[in-house]
Amino acid sequence: MNLLRGKIHEVSRSLLPVMALVMLITFTLVKVDPDVVWRFLLGGFLLLIGLAVFLLGVDLAMAPIGDRMAQELATSRSALKMAFFSFLLGFLVTVAEPDLLILSQQVQTASGGTVSAMVMVYVVSAGVGLLIALGTFRLLGGRVSYPLFMALAYGVILLLSFLVSEEFLAVGFDSSGATTGALTTPFVLALTVSLSRIKGGRNAEEDSFGMVGVMSVGPIIAVMLLSILSGQERIQGTPETFVPASGILSPILHELPGVFRESFIALLPLTALFFLMNAVKFKVPGREAARIAKGLVYTLLGLVLFLTGVYSGFMDMGQVIGRSIAERFNWLLPVVGFLLGMIVVLVEPAVHVLGQQIEEATGGRVPLRLIRVTLSLGVALAIAGSMLRIMIPWVKLWYFLLPGFLASVILSFRSDPVFVGIAYDAGGVASGPVTATFVLAFAQGAAAMTPTANVLVDGFGVIAMVAMAPVVSIMTLGMFFRRREQALPRLEETRAAPSAESLPGRIEFLDCVVAVVKRGLSERAVEIAREAGAGGATILHGRGSGGHDMKLFHVEVQKEKEIIFMLTDTRQSETVADRLYRELDLGGEGSGTVFMMPSGAYGVGMPVSIGTREDTAEEEADPLHGKSTAEELLPKPPGGD
Repeated sequence: MNLLRGKIHEVSRSLLPVMALVMLITFTLVKVDPDVVWRFLLGGFLLLIGLAVFLLGVDLAMAPIGDRMAQELATSRSALKMAFFSFLLGFLVTVAEPDLLILSQQVQTASGGTVSAMVMVYVVSAGVGLLIALGTFRLLGGRVSYPLFMALAYGVILLLSFLVSEEFLAVGFDSSGATTGALTTPFVLALTVSLSRIKGGRNAEEDSFGMVGVMSVGPIIAVMLLSILSGQERIQGTPETFVPASGILSPILHELPGVFRESFIALLPLTALFFLMNAVKFKVPGREAARIAKGLVYTLLGLVLFLTGVYSGFMDMGQVIGRSIAERFNWLLPVVGFLLGMIVVLVEPAVHVLGQQIEEATGGRVPLRLIRVTLSLGVALAIAGSMLRIMIPWVKLWYFLLPGFLASVILSFRSDPVFVGIAYDAGGVASGPVTATFVLAFAQGAAAMTPTANVLVDGFGVIAMVAMAPVVSIMTLGMFFRRREQALPRLEETRAAPSAESLPGRIEFLDCVVAVVKRGLSERAVEIAREAGAGGATILHGRGSGGHDMKLFHVEVQKEKEIIFMLTDTRQSETVADRLYRELDLGGEGSGTVFMMPSGAYGVGMPVSIGTREDTAEEEADPLHGKSTAEELLPKPPGGD
């Protein structure tokens, strides 16, 4: 129950401010039928509860399934099996993505049934599966850098864009943003983290990001190929006439059976694949299997409530407000779009998570506040730009997307490597459920009431714009961070403590400096310690046995922490500890600790092991290396020896 309350709080932070803005607009700018208002409020409640239950199910079921599937992928010796399995995973998880189900229904409605919703879902899912297969080969093979891979992928998109119409271009880019939603994003992130952990190596942190960005390329290519191979240059058809449903409860009850059937069919293939693999290969313990089964039930229930709330209330209100403002206050469209963009990102919980990931990767140098402000401005400008496309006939979608993604490709070669994967993943973070539901419906309503606009051309593309903005903004931050990092060693040289070799006299006494830091900061901690004069370091993960946190010298070490042991000359220990405390901000954002222990005279059987996980080749040349294991530093359990 506590987990569910946490999810409700998380979802309400992103949903309630948008609902408050909508209600403010209905009381000041537009007149909305009371049935639509009440259905919007009831639909918002269903969306809130449904998305919270859905996300709880994703945590209980999709993350463990992704981890198991990743182990199967990474340990496979058959390239054909790896390709088929990764494609199948990407395909099945995307078929069940709620944002894609919503978008495909909107495409079918806007095209008058010319483009079938189910065809759209399966074509886009196939594109995702293909790119996840290629991304898996790239990650495990390590022969093609991530920036080069993404540059080649967007090069293919650029070539195909000359062969398709504006309608397919807009729908293709929107489907890209819709596939990185509430189900696919956590599943693919779990898959990527597991693959990078199994692969290991010095680039494990960089490899933990980027697969969401890889998969988002697949839908664009798939929709473009659908246009080319089918010979359908344009989407022909008359949009269905929009008529808001009447009543409050009856439209909701009318939607419920169809939504349940659609959701059940969408989740069934992935569920069947997991339990089949579990019976043949995984054989997970009964308790874990029951937990996953319960999570899948939560996922289905949440998906049904979420989609029912969207179809019966949220989308109608978005259409009504978009139509009313476009008809009466056309000049306000960019202003309302800008405000929506600011709110959507500032209150999006996933943006907060992304900011924490970047803080960890940069050692706290790029603060969360800067990330959120940068993203919110970028997304706000993107939605405002989409409204300008609707208002001004000659402003085309590619005027924004071509320079934006071209800048992203160029910046990817100049940005810090960790930022590149995070930036491409960030597009999926910003284009969340609110964008795929209310914002897209708002844009379509505005396009329908603008005489010079085309619903299929101008009513779509807003998700693509929202997905592009974080890529450019985060990559720009990464470029500045890389420049700062390159300048930092020159600054450090002026104030670095003298190395052990430069101090007068031989080393007689040693201290063990112990730092407990957030996961992802250990490499930076070792770098700082070396600059201050330490030798190497031993890095341990704070994972205790039986799922409990580890206790080290009466200090509780949580599983998301890492422990670094560094052997230093006593004359330098305080300098090393002080540098670690200040530069990692362990008293604030860094959230950690550092302390020292006297180790005794040099050369008298030191009970420590020094050397990073990648420093074994240097061990013989380092006079500070001992021969004992890192476990000797840990306190012995009571009654043990």
